[in-house]
Amino acid sequence: MANFISKKHLSRRTVLRGAGSMLALPLLESMIPAGTLKAQEGLAKTRFGAIYFPHGATMSKWTPLNEGKNFEFSEILKPLESFREQINVVSNLTLPLAYGPGGATANHNRSAASFLSGAKPLRGATPELGVTIDQIIARELNRDTPLPSLELTIEEATISCGEGLSCAYRNTISWQSPLSPLPMQNNPQVVFEQLFGDGATPAQRKARRKQSLSLLDAVSEQLSSLDKTLPASDKVRLEQYLTDIREIERRIVQAGEKVSDDVAVPDKPNGIPADVEEHIKLMYDLQVLAWQTEVSRVSTFLMAKELSGAIYPASGVRDGFHTLSHHSNNEDNKARFAQLNRYHVSLLGYFLDKLRSTPDGNGNLLDHSMILYGSGMSDGNSHNHDPLPVILAGGASGKLEGNRHIVMPEKTRVSNLLLAMLHKLDIEQNSFGDSDETVMI
Repeated sequence: MANFISKKHLSRRTVLRGAGSMLALPLLESMIPAGTLKAQEGLAKTRFGAIYFPHGATMSKWTPLNEGKNFEFSEILKPLESFREQINVVSNLTLPLAYGPGGATANHNRSAASFLSGAKPLRGATPELGVTIDQIIARELNRDTPLPSLELTIEEATISCGEGLSCAYRNTISWQSPLSPLPMQNNPQVVFEQLFGDGATPAQRKARRKQSLSLLDAVSEQLSSLDKTLPASDKVRLEQYLTDIREIERRIVQAGEKVSDDVAVPDKPNGIPADVEEHIKLMYDLQVLAWQTEVSRVSTFLMAKELSGAIYPASGVRDGFHTLSHHSNNEDNKARFAQLNRYHVSLLGYFLDKLRSTPDGNGNLLDHSMILYGSGMSDGNSHNHDPLPVILAGGASGKLEGNRHIVMPEKTRVSNLLLAMLHKLDIEQNSFGDSDETVMI
C-alpha cells in the first residue's frame, strides 16, 4: 500500500484506489501542515452552484414585505428561515432578452437560456447563445480539480421544441462557449461514476454490479490502514463522509434494481429513482460530495425544464407543474401554485442543510459556497420576466453577507447581479452578458 503520510500530514489530494474506483478524501485536519486557523482559511475554496426552476412563482407569496436586514420570510420562503444568516432574497430583477418573437414555447426556451448567460438565443438549427456564469467561474475556481464542472438535471432531454429555437436552449442552462451547450446528466449513478470512477464502460459497470462490490469495499484495505494514522477528530469526519457515500450508493442501487440487465441502456447503467423527490435529493447529495472532496467546485442543476409537466406528490399538489403555473389569476390556483413553490424551496433547504452539516476547513460548506436559486420567468400565467424570484445563499468564504432582502431598482437586469457575483469571487470583468451597470450585493 502507498504511504499516505508525508511530513506528518496527509496530502490535500490523497486518493484511495481500487477495482477501477477512486475515492477522494474531504479536507481533514491532517491535511493542514501548520494546523492554524490561517492555514485552514487558505485551504477553504469557494464553491458555486446555480439551481434553476421553471415557470416562475406566485410572487405575492414569494416576495418579503419588508426590505433590508432581518426581513420577514414570506409564505413560500418560510422553509429557509433557519438559514437566515446566509440567505439573500434579491427582488426587482428582470430578464429582458427572454422577450422576443414566437409563441409560448419560444418564451419558455429563452427564459432558461438567458438566465445564466445574459444572452439572446439565436433562432435556427444551430444553437448560439453565450458563455454562462458557471463556466466563467469554473475556469477560475476549478483549475486544479479533476472535473471542471457538473451539469445536472432531473428530466430527459427534449427532442422536439418547435418555434425555430433549438432544444439546447431548454435542455441545458450551462454553455461553455457561444456554440457549446453542455449536456446535463439526469442519472445519479452516472454522476457517482464521474466522481469516483466505478467502471469506464457498460461492461465494467455491469460486472461491478454483479459482484455487488461497492466503492468502499474496493478501497477497504487502504481505508483501514489510513484510519490508524488519523487523529480522533479526523476519524469522526471521515466516518461521516464514508457513511454518506455508503447511503448514496445504497439508494442508487435500490433505484437501479428496477432496471433489467436485458434492457440496453448504455448511458443509464443503473440508479434513476422513480420517485421525483428522491431523485432531486440524490442530485443534491452528489453535489455535496463533489464540493466536499473538491472533485469539482462548480455545478449547475436544472431542477425541472421549462414546460415540464412533472407532478410532485409529496407537495400535496396533484397538478402538473406547467399546467398549474397557468392559474388564470384564480386565487385558489395561485395558492396551490404557491404551495408547490414552497415545496421546491423546502428541497433547496434540504441541500443547504447538507452543506451546513458538512465541515470544511474552519467552517462548513455553506460558509464556503455561493448558490444562486431562481427562475427566468416571473408570472407563468402571463409569461413575463420581471420581477423574478431569486435567492442568493451561502457565505462565499466570508465575502457574502446574509440576512437581507435586497431590493434592487426596478427592472435591474439579472446580468448586473451575475457581474456582482463574479466580483465577489474576485473575478474581475467589466461586463457580463447584457449588463448595463454595476450593482452591489
